[in-house]
Amino acid sequence: MENMIFCQSCAMPLIKSEDFGTNADGSKNEDYCLYCYKEGAFITEETMEEMIESCIPHVSSGNPYANENEARTSMKELFPTLKRWK
Repeated sequence: MENMIFCQSCAMPLIKSEDFGTNADGSKNEDYCLYCYKEGAFITEETMEEMIESCIPHVSSGNPYANENEARTSMKELFPTLKRWK
């Protein structure tokens, strides 16, 4: 798990080649996922808080967090360490 790569915007694990976003030249971007970054730009302009709220439905109910509050608390600690939000 320590070698796992995560999107530096939403923290999604980047496992398969198709999980990665793309640079302006169409090459794979090593930092961001396909849901956050496309053709060299972020897909949505949102604040870190808005990103957290949009991610909660995908990571609560036991995947991997037990509930929305646990997910929100963990993401509020993690997201400020990601490149997009530093």
